[in-house]
Amino acid sequence: MVKSMTGFGRAVKEIDGYNITVELKSVNHRYFEFFSRCPRQYGFLDEKLKSYINSRVSRGKVECYVTIEALNTEACDVVVNHTLASAYVKALSEISLTYSLENNISPSVISRFQDVLIVRKSEEDEEKIWDLVKEVTDEALDKFIEMREVEGRKMFDDVYSRSQFILDTVSFIEERSPQTVKEYNDKLKERVHELIGDVSLDESRIIQEVAIYADKVAVAEETVRLRSHIDQLRAFLESDEAIGRKMDFLVQEINRETNTIGSKCSDVEIAKKVVDMKAEIEKIREQIQNIE
Repeated sequence: MVKSMTGFGRAVKEIDGYNITVELKSVNHRYFEFFSRCPRQYGFLDEKLKSYINSRVSRGKVECYVTIEALNTEACDVVVNHTLASAYVKALSEISLTYSLENNISPSVISRFQDVLIVRKSEEDEEKIWDLVKEVTDEALDKFIEMREVEGRKMFDDVYSRSQFILDTVSFIEERSPQTVKEYNDKLKERVHELIGDVSLDESRIIQEVAIYADKVAVAEETVRLRSHIDQLRAFLESDEAIGRKMDFLVQEINRETNTIGSKCSDVEIAKKVVDMKAEIEKIREQIQNIE
């Protein structure tokens, strides 16, 4: 199943004394690139998240945001920075004596100064935290991948229909190409008649010229390869693997064969069809830039 590299998924869950939020979003990228933002005290989650998400997402620039709120207040300790508190008391007392001000220092006054009271998290089991975050991440990932698959189905339909246009055009070229040789033969004879009148023609010479022209404009090899490339393209579309980079290479080959046909054929009708094919190939190329 084709997946887009653009996706979004979010999950929020209250679990085992924690309120955990995981948010994922991604855009297209040549490889897998991961960026995460977790609370500082849970920095150990970064590498675990990267490895776990990469096991289900092959390509794209993925951003992951995690918030963890401990609902159990016993998990926190508030401690006094006595060194700093003592310095504040000393400074306030000095101000009181120097400027003859009432000394109304109280614990509530001292506690308002920055860093006098320090909140420390009690030691937490890292494996337990990871198990909880992974559970929420799974929910976010399911939504994230579902969105990628929905976008992927649209891309599948678009690429498939454009590949059918290319096949139809190849059929036209295969049918039209022999006719161009016959038309060249008729025009060549007509031109020779105009130049030499009723003098008998050297048929062998005409045949030789037509054969050279036919060899020059023959595109059978290119159309066969084009059909093969389209078959491969459609097989990739049905694959469950990450196929974006393979498809990109294949589209380059399709474009190369199309260019060769265009350079060989001097027929106006075929030339127009080649231009139409190149336009469709370019649209396919744009689509697959966002396929995982």
